[in-house]
Amino acid sequence: MARVDYLNDPNAPKANSIAVAVSVFIQDDDGRILMIRRTDNDLYSIPGGQLELGETLSQAAVREVREETGIECEVTGVIGLYSNPNHVIAYDDGEVRQEFSICFRANCVGGALRTSNESKEVVWVAPSRIDYMNLHPSTKLRLDHALTCRNGVYFS
Repeated sequence: MARVDYLNDPNAPKANSIAVAVSVFIQDDDGRILMIRRTDNDLYSIPGGQLELGETLSQAAVREVREETGIECEVTGVIGLYSNPNHVIAYDDGEVRQEFSICFRANCVGGALRTSNESKEVVWVAPSRIDYMNLHPSTKLRLDHALTCRNGVYFS
């Protein structure tokens, strides 16, 4: 399913739903960040997705990383809580979702990089390369918070 992210766009469609989502920031021993290139909008992002019934937030984070990247991880903390009503995601089925996402910090504990139906590319990226990647501003915000705000949790 295709998606379009709108941020602070007065012409954006109005939200008609909200769902709990998670995203996960993981660095390897060399400080590189686990990133995917999404199949639904062709942008680079950190792994993440929607909470499913019957799972905890941290279980959703671990599952999403595994599904999208092949990497096994353990959640170690929370980077931020993101709930900007001026960030909506429009899907081609008519859903327009208001952002509500919890970004976790995690450690890699195993697995091997692989793509999925949600990720056309899975890579470890040096932080110095982030500014050269095609990212949505909401992903850039999470990366900035993960790399600079090690004390405390960001929230909007």
